[in-house]
Amino acid sequence: MNRFKYLYGYLTVMVFIRSKMIKGKEQKYLEGSIRLLDGKVKKISIYMKKDKTIKDLEVELRKKIENKLIECAQQYYGNDHIFDNILLSIIEKIKLNFIKISKTLSENQLNDVIDRFAVNFTYESNALEGNSLTLKDVTFVIKEGKAIKGRDLRDVFETINTKKAFELIFESKSKLNENNIMKLHEITVENTGVASGYKKFPNYLLGRKVKTTPPEKVKEEMKKLINWYDNNQDLHPLKLASLFHAKFEQIHPFEDGNGRVGRLLINLILLNKGYPPLIIRKSQRIKYFHALEAFDNGHEDLLIRFIIEKFKDTNDKFFKIYLKYL
Repeated sequence: MNRFKYLYGYLTVMVFIRSKMIKGKEQKYLEGSIRLLDGKVKKISIYMKKDKTIKDLEVELRKKIENKLIECAQQYYGNDHIFDNILLSIIEKIKLNFIKISKTLSENQLNDVIDRFAVNFTYESNALEGNSLTLKDVTFVIKEGKAIKGRDLRDVFETINTKKAFELIFESKSKLNENNIMKLHEITVENTGVASGYKKFPNYLLGRKVKTTPPEKVKEEMKKLINWYDNNQDLHPLKLASLFHAKFEQIHPFEDGNGRVGRLLINLILLNKGYPPLIIRKSQRIKYFHALEAFDNGHEDLLIRFIIEKFKDTNDKFFKIYLKYL
């Protein structure tokens, strides 16, 4: 039995050339093992026909593995009224293509992708909160590491900080826990005059009726939220990220920076599950806050569908472009 590793475009699989005796004749199969969402290991194999090259067989096996992973996601998450088989197939293909990009590009190429995404994410996330810097300004600040004459210094530091926080979750895939949430907030508000750590005074959400958690109960509510997250790992990651985000924003645990940290945490959850990050653009501000308000009123579907829409939109406008060059 021959054994080797092969990069099947989107993930590394242990591949075997396995021989079997069938009716006295040796038959060879190309076989790979993958771990499914339920933790079970599944063997995928194809018969090595003599009229096909190894390259052709590898492509055939890769396609079979991809289809099995999509089928597994459909079976695992398919009992949800939003995540039907068609949507799950689209989402899983986006995930597999993102992993393909991550594993195929060189380190320098991948860094360029991360930098380009981080600039766009930083600009859009901060603009949602009223940051005055243009996309051109943000690009200059991040690339040059310098302030811009005539621009609010706090806006400049918010830009530098958000980029730094995004790189942390992209490169380290930090676990979602209280310490890492606090670390992200500390980075996000550095040099902005905002105190890091949980809020000491009440805060309010303008235009929304929901009351945020009072300061004395924040630590307790954050512990409950993280426990909720740990106990709901069977939810589809996009649903998990959406609901966690909404619950986090209701708590509003910090003096300032809650929205920026909350959107970073959406992407932390997605990246930890192997899915690409997303961007909520300032042009979607009204729709975004309307979805959060609907959640406050007990209707979660609007927010989940909004996050799915931004996930697909980000892929179409950002990551998809790289696929044709691989």
